[in-house]
Amino acid sequence: MRLWSWLYKRYSEKIQLRLTVYFVLVLVPLVIVSLFVNFRSQRILLEQTEERTKGALTSSMDYIEVTLQNVEQISTLAATNNNIVRLLNETGPELTAQSYINFADVLKELSSITSISPMVSQISLYHASSRMLLNATNGGKQIEHPLQVLRLQELAEAGGTAITYVMPDMEFPERQTFGSVMGTDSITLVRTMDLNNPDRKPNLLMITLNKDKLLDLLVSLLPSPQAQIALYNDKGHLVTGTESADRTRTSVDEASGSGSEISTKVDSAYYKWSLVLSQPKEELYRETNLNRMYTYIIIGISFVLACLISWGVYSGIASPVQRLLKGMKRVGSGNFNVRLENNRADELGYLTRAFNKMVEDQRHLIENYYEQQLQLANTELKFLQSQINPHFLYNTLDSIYWTAKNYDADEISEMVLNLSNFFRLSLSKGRETFTVEETVTHLHYYIRVQQLRFLDSFTVSYKLAEECKNVPVLKLILQPLVENAILHGLEKRRDGRLLIAGRIEDGCLMLTVQDNGTGIPPGRLEHIRSELAKLAVCESGTLSYKQSNPKDLFGLRNVMSRILIVYGKRAGLRLCSAEGEGTTATLILPLEKCKENHEPEPARPGLQQEVNLT
Repeated sequence: MRLWSWLYKRYSEKIQLRLTVYFVLVLVPLVIVSLFVNFRSQRILLEQTEERTKGALTSSMDYIEVTLQNVEQISTLAATNNNIVRLLNETGPELTAQSYINFADVLKELSSITSISPMVSQISLYHASSRMLLNATNGGKQIEHPLQVLRLQELAEAGGTAITYVMPDMEFPERQTFGSVMGTDSITLVRTMDLNNPDRKPNLLMITLNKDKLLDLLVSLLPSPQAQIALYNDKGHLVTGTESADRTRTSVDEASGSGSEISTKVDSAYYKWSLVLSQPKEELYRETNLNRMYTYIIIGISFVLACLISWGVYSGIASPVQRLLKGMKRVGSGNFNVRLENNRADELGYLTRAFNKMVEDQRHLIENYYEQQLQLANTELKFLQSQINPHFLYNTLDSIYWTAKNYDADEISEMVLNLSNFFRLSLSKGRETFTVEETVTHLHYYIRVQQLRFLDSFTVSYKLAEECKNVPVLKLILQPLVENAILHGLEKRRDGRLLIAGRIEDGCLMLTVQDNGTGIPPGRLEHIRSELAKLAVCESGTLSYKQSNPKDLFGLRNVMSRILIVYGKRAGLRLCSAEGEGTTATLILPLEKCKENHEPEPARPGLQQEVNLT
């Protein structure tokens, strides 16, 4: 904590330190962008390498699929060769001279099949009756061990007519493997002979793929000597690959670019074999790592230059800034005759000249202060004199009223009369509060104007509790609520009903405006409640909503703001509505706030005859 305080003090007091920090902050975005570009280039290089590698691997995998399909077609031709099947069926379990002649003919047939595809290294045939293993390259031998014979028989019965790929390291009885028994070190296609005969004997046809040919094909894909490639079958066993490509399928699935190598894998769509190419990251990123080192060097040089430049700037501005600081202190003590010497033509010289001019202007401003105050008072007086005389409005409405009476326009005359009474009571010689009874009387003039406007399409009733009639409230506090009820609720109703009610409940004055209009949709009602709630908790002033240029709810916002200012946070505006049933708006005003510092006048005589307050 002490170290932080010491650093902050040095930062506050030393311009040089601040300049250095500013220059460093200017460099920070450049450093971030440079590093981002460097890492992004590595990422793009990785993506492009993976894309190219995946394309090459896909092409090779397609070739491998075609090769496997050709080998399978060869196996089908051999397994259905009538001559081979006949020779095998004619040969019994006893090895006779004729048996060897038949086997020789079989080997000739197999040799001709082997020459069809270069990917076939050898082709073998197991004769179950005589337990002879015939190989087109190495001749024939008899399987002596009964467990090995049983294992071959199980392999024939389990495969049926389907094709099985057997790895050379598959375990065989007597601690041997399939490869040692068959004399092969590569993956072998195994299927039964005489495919079209449901009563076929468990004779096996075995075609071994040329491992070296496959490896030559894969090695041609290697981008560098350090790269490794491997081919795995559908069970995850290594078919062929480079010397270090001895991982199982599990290790292939776990391979990613997060270690020291980047691995790309392509799966065969038909055979589910996998082709994996691994390349050291160091080899791939050799050039980009060099660029990154250059970037670090440039960043280091930039920071050193930032420190040197900040020192040079500080040295060039320290002296004039110190003079300005002393001059400002003298002006702050009240000496407005200060003048700083200036012989510089740069920005600091302009700043010094501006300081001298500011001091001069400040002196003149102080001398002319009282004259300006007098001009302001005269301006305000002229503004007040330009306001409209309220009596002119009364006299104009009175003239319209008598003109309408002379032409028997009773509805117009009644509307003008109610409007005149409404404006007259609204001005009320500067009064800011009415009693509830006066408020309803005043409000009735406005409601009557609206009834005439809408051809008496709605009725109004009043229900005021006796104890609330003399409670003072702000004038025009109910008018926006009534206006909303008429214009938004009752405008399209022909049997509209409007209720104005008042009561005292739990120490609060409850004023209610209720209509049976169209109601408010739930979404709109939630929006209104949300906006009023925001206004109630606003900390920047109750009327601050005017500065945010609201788009709607002007009347409700005005009412909410006024009651919060006058009656405090306990005051509120409650809205309840249902579509097609109407809306109820209730003002909640604390009773002690209503009676505080208010002196209501009694209602004007004669007006109560027009409004039935029950």
